[in-house]
Amino acid sequence: MPAKAILIALFLLSLGVVVVVCVEALPQRGTNATEADETLVTTAALSSGSLLHTKDVTWQPVAGKAEPGQIRRPANAVNGNTDADQQARSEVYGAALRINLAAGEPIRRSAIVKPGDRDFLQIVLSPGSRAIAIPVATGGASTSLLAPGDRVDVILTQTFKNDPPLTRRSVGETVVEDLRVLAIDTADAKSAGANSSFGRTVTLEVTSQQAEKISVAAELGKLSLVLRSNSAGEIPLSFLPGPAKTAMESPIWAGDVSPALGQAVLPPKANPAVQPTVDVLHGIKSVAVKLQ
Repeated sequence: MPAKAILIALFLLSLGVVVVVCVEALPQRGTNATEADETLVTTAALSSGSLLHTKDVTWQPVAGKAEPGQIRRPANAVNGNTDADQQARSEVYGAALRINLAAGEPIRRSAIVKPGDRDFLQIVLSPGSRAIAIPVATGGASTSLLAPGDRVDVILTQTFKNDPPLTRRSVGETVVEDLRVLAIDTADAKSAGANSSFGRTVTLEVTSQQAEKISVAAELGKLSLVLRSNSAGEIPLSFLPGPAKTAMESPIWAGDVSPALGQAVLPPKANPAVQPTVDVLHGIKSVAVKLQ
């Protein structure tokens, strides 16, 4: 074989080897993960029915092929694309687990159920508990501070219109305390418009007696929610000793909030007009008749 042909063959062989090496070095597409890809995993062991919060999940690098149903964060999200990152996280926040998961175990879409799904409440409710949806006035914790899994108190505010003293025209009181938020529905509030005073519908986990109290309270006045601390050391009102419990259970009247109301002077009521009368004689008797 001529030397020139041998050199050409060696060159082509070397070129082929270079092409193969370059192709192998390229990132694999499809279901293969790059070194920057991450999957969402639990930070601690979680039981079935747990509502997922930010602290419950984290990103963990993965290698190899993506398993079906895993919630992945692509490379561009890892490198600073916060929109892609938030989109991935939003799939699980507020969702409930269908099964128990160990610490560091990947979260799959088949393992979670979201608010609005048909079986969400059946999975998230504790044994013997009930779920009640209540309209909550805008303002305070009821606008944007709440998330599924939070603990709240329910406050009833009433305004009386039958001419009581100014100091007694409005009153607020805690109706039920330390309830778990299961879901928050904002669809109706959004459809009502940005300038509407329409509140949210919040679903709470309650006992049957608490459900009855909240139902009556909703007929009496306006309901608001107060976000509780997640500190394990906070003692619910119902567990306080007698005197302390009685003091904290006392309703707060308008006069307790604004002492100025006690000094306000209402305009005097007008005296009723005196209607003229006419004496009507019936024989020897005289009867006074008021003119209308």
